[in-house]
Amino acid sequence: MVTRVASPSAARKPAPRRPKKSMPAAPPRYPHPPDERMSKVDTAWLRMDNQANLMQIIGVWQLAPGVKYAAVCERIENTLVRYDRFRQCAVQDATGASWVADPGFDLAHHVVREKLPRSASGDEQRALQDRVAELAGQRLDRARPLWRFHLIEDYTGPDGVRGSAMILRLHHCIADGVALIGVTLSMVDGGAPPAEPAATAQDAVPQGAQAWVVETLLNPFTHLAVKALDALGDGAARSLGRLNPAGQGPGLEQGVEAGVKASLDMARLLLQVATDSAALALMPDDSPTRLKGKSGGIKKVAWCPPIPLDEVRAVAKALGCSLNDVLLSCMAGALGEYLKSQGDDVAGQEIRAMVPVNLRPQEPSLRLGNHFGLAPLLLPIGMVNPVERLYEVRRRMAALKGSYQPLLAFGLLAVAGLLPKPAQDMMLGIFSKKTTAVMTNVPGPREKLRFCGATLEQSMFWVPQSGDVGLGVSILSYGGGVQFGVITDSALCPEPQRIIDEVAPEFARLAMVTLMLPWDGE
Repeated sequence: MVTRVASPSAARKPAPRRPKKSMPAAPPRYPHPPDERMSKVDTAWLRMDNQANLMQIIGVWQLAPGVKYAAVCERIENTLVRYDRFRQCAVQDATGASWVADPGFDLAHHVVREKLPRSASGDEQRALQDRVAELAGQRLDRARPLWRFHLIEDYTGPDGVRGSAMILRLHHCIADGVALIGVTLSMVDGGAPPAEPAATAQDAVPQGAQAWVVETLLNPFTHLAVKALDALGDGAARSLGRLNPAGQGPGLEQGVEAGVKASLDMARLLLQVATDSAALALMPDDSPTRLKGKSGGIKKVAWCPPIPLDEVRAVAKALGCSLNDVLLSCMAGALGEYLKSQGDDVAGQEIRAMVPVNLRPQEPSLRLGNHFGLAPLLLPIGMVNPVERLYEVRRRMAALKGSYQPLLAFGLLAVAGLLPKPAQDMMLGIFSKKTTAVMTNVPGPREKLRFCGATLEQSMFWVPQSGDVGLGVSILSYGGGVQFGVITDSALCPEPQRIIDEVAPEFARLAMVTLMLPWDGE
């Protein structure tokens, strides 16, 4: 008799299957911020992109020694993306725009590695400038949050020191330059939310136009102007049919009454805008130099080595002027010398530059968004005598003290982004005819900062130009030096380095004349 022995698997009956417990979904790596309506002023900047000028702030950091991609990503993840705005997309609709959470936010899309083309020793800065210029003309992806950082891990600066460089791009609708500087400074080693103006050291407060225009003119009007722009946008929304739907809330009669009131409010505001437009249009057109004309959209950038800040301060004190007066006068001289080198006659010529003016109230919390006006400043590029030119700049800065034009320019530029495209183009066309350049002057930290263990050796940035304005000038004091940077449209100025190369000689001439003046035995 054969005895069959059951196998262990046959001897055991399969255990009944237990229902699987549903595992809780893992929380998202980055919490989704709530959706929110974009302010009308920020909407204006979102809509102002055109083929010639993109509304993005672009900057470049030079670091030594080098930093690694993983460390940079970790730092940005723990600082920058904690601000909701950097995890939100800008979504437009018929009546404006909203900040909407990006459900697939991926830091790897916003922080990318780059390599510069191989270049001869000593030409690395030119390669970096070319890449900055190229990125200045590239649109940010509208399907994602509107910012991107480009890390070049291996970069050798003009001094021969090996390190890294990082190019930063952020759309102007996220925030203005003051807020973005505060945000990026929170990224540095030991960084914290920036101190508000009330807690800032006196010598770090913006000088010249940026100081007294804010104190005496623009601050009292800031909230009124922003509310007016918001009201304009809300009125437009209602007039476009966003009354209460039938069967919900007030009836049709109340809806019509509300619509009529909104239309009247909008009409009053549009009348005020028209009045302001006429006032701005009465300014004479800017000098027809080669720096004005039709922009082509291809950018060029250049910057110079820092000028010692103590030397600039000494000249300013000796001549009884502000640092701002000295720096703007040197820039005016450099522009004049550049134009003369191109064969242009600049005798008696002047060009108008729009100077952004901070309108932020003194408050303890950091707010993003745009809160600034524009002060129009005529630069006497045809004056050869450096001291005469300096005092003329000082006089013109003082003359701006009682002007309402900064507020008008602020309102017109913001409203332009909310109007239909033909009206927007017309308003920006008027603005372009009156302006040759946008010029910023920002005081930064006295001591050099550190980022991911490396020293931030140099920092430069540019704000965008609107319409067909083809010249942007940035002046930044940082780490004991003052650095000048220029961004141009290649159709108007294909070699901005030739402008920058004139800045240091202009300051040297001013300093030399200052030393030659009689000082009563001092």
